[in-house]
Amino acid sequence: MAQADDRLIYRTLTYDPKEMARRGRIGAYRLHATHSPKETTKAAREAFMARFEREVDPDGTLSPEERARRAEAARKAYFAQLAHKSAKARRRRPPKAKDGAADV
Repeated sequence: MAQADDRLIYRTLTYDPKEMARRGRIGAYRLHATHSPKETTKAAREAFMARFEREVDPDGTLSPEERARRAEAARKAYFAQLAHKSAKARRRRPPKAKDGAADV
C-alpha cells in the first residue's frame, strides 16, 4: 500500500506461474542450504506414520513393537495401492507421440 496526496493507493501484485515457480525454487534452495531436510519434514513424517498406527491399533492395545510392524505394513500397502492406481491410470491414457508432440 502506498500513499500519495493523502490518498491510499492499493496495488495488486500478480505474478506469472513460471515466476512463482522460480521464486518457490529459490526459497526451497535457501531452506535446504540452512536446514536439514530431515529436520524440516520430521513433524510431517511423524504425523503421516501416526495415521497408520491409528489405523492398525485404534484402541492402543498393541505393544509398541507390534504397532510399528503393522503400521509399516499398512504404509507399504498404501503405497502399493497408489502405484497400482497410477499404473491403471497410465494404461487408460493414449500413448504419447515419439517426438513428444500430441497427436491432433
